[in-house]
Amino acid sequence: MRLTRQRKSPDRGGIVNTPAARVWTWAVVIAALALIFMVDRATAVAPVQHLYYIPIILASVRFGFRGSAVAAAAIFLYHLANPKVITFRYEESDVVQIALFIAVGLTAAKLANDSRRLHKLATTDDLTGLHNLRSFEAQLRTLMQAAARRALPIALLVLDLDRLKSMNDTHGHLAGAEAVRTVGQTIAEHVPAGAVACRYGGDEFVIALPDCDEERARTIADGLRLAVHSLAPVLAGGSFPKGTLSISVGIACSATTPLPATTPASRWARFSSSDDSRAALDEGQDDAAGEVLFRAADAALYVAKSGGRNRVAVADVDLPAGGLV
Repeated sequence: MRLTRQRKSPDRGGIVNTPAARVWTWAVVIAALALIFMVDRATAVAPVQHLYYIPIILASVRFGFRGSAVAAAAIFLYHLANPKVITFRYEESDVVQIALFIAVGLTAAKLANDSRRLHKLATTDDLTGLHNLRSFEAQLRTLMQAAARRALPIALLVLDLDRLKSMNDTHGHLAGAEAVRTVGQTIAEHVPAGAVACRYGGDEFVIALPDCDEERARTIADGLRLAVHSLAPVLAGGSFPKGTLSISVGIACSATTPLPATTPASRWARFSSSDDSRAALDEGQDDAAGEVLFRAADAALYVAKSGGRNRVAVADVDLPAGGLV
């Protein structure tokens, strides 16, 4: 889906946050410490001892301040590999080496934590804590690619809060903002694992449901609608009865919504053999497919709104055969 104007890069941060990646990182850090220790013990020269910075920085960047504790392990191994240091008869170079181990670990951890905090701020909606639009677009592209590769359906739910303007006019914009926040929190609590939820407008949300057919998408949408309607929210310090909030939901599923046709590899080969160009074409196709799915769900949302609100509608699948090209 391409609703923002600037070119985006897929968010690949999740790849290094998997349990397997964490295990492999620790394995590399431990192996590096052991190897450097053996060489340090055999040589006792400063250039080799500087290699301790590599596992210190790797662990600090990957695990933050917890990882910076590797500096303590490096100091211990440095003492063990150099018996004269164990006597605590430090030379000036020893003091500098130990201080640098600690400083490098703490500095790398601080920079890594700041980077993660900035990334979160750049990809998160402030009001609800859900993905913002740019982050969602990158995530959706990845989901569309996976769905196409594995021949699995993907569904989009587009929804908004009913009668928000009336609430703003009657109870004030603070109450309206808290109503939007409440709906966002309810979405976060009720969407299934693997789903990606985004607030892309004032009271407008979109949810991507990978490996989800139309029937399951309707069940999820109905469950979410009922969860919101059953809330007795506290807005701007005032208590409101159940039924105060409601949402309307539009659904579109790739299994029933014709999407843009992909370009066969043989046809593409006549235009370019560049991997970058091929990747750009693939991204464009995924963006176009996501946008068609979004527009179909958005049209279904208007059907739900015009039908009386607080309801779910499924996209009209009576589209030209063969999809859009």
